[in-house]
Amino acid sequence: MFPNAKGSELLSVLATIDPASQAAGAASTGWVSVANYFGFLALVQTGVLGTSATVDAKLQQALDSSGTGAKDISGKAITQIVKATGDNKQVLVNVKPEELDTVNGFGFMRVTVTVGVAASITSTQLLGVNPRYAPAEVGNQAAVVQVI
Repeated sequence: MFPNAKGSELLSVLATIDPASQAAGAASTGWVSVANYFGFLALVQTGVLGTSATVDAKLQQALDSSGTGAKDISGKAITQIVKATGDNKQVLVNVKPEELDTVNGFGFMRVTVTVGVAASITSTQLLGVNPRYAPAEVGNQAAVVQVI
């Protein structure tokens, strides 16, 4: 599509749940605006899961950056990952802006990862894909300290 573009010009790191041992319970990225990208990609990763642990993840949408009116995005929840087969796995979830309820003002999204039973190593990235304006790297979250 853009053979001369660098990957960093086409993808922004919008929000993350940094790699850590996540206790049983839910963790979410911050809410991000969907206004400046033609697509989004959530990357959910597991490391070693705790004994009998499960990992679920879903994408949600809201009316504003505070999460007003938050609701799940239809069809954007992963199949549960379980300890027996789930160590060191990755799941990719694609979202297009038209899959959001933008007609009713839902212009923000986030990823929520829920660990069940036992603490487990997880991480998540929410990427903006194909920016509407400028190179995507200008939209990176502040934690991105180098683009080479």
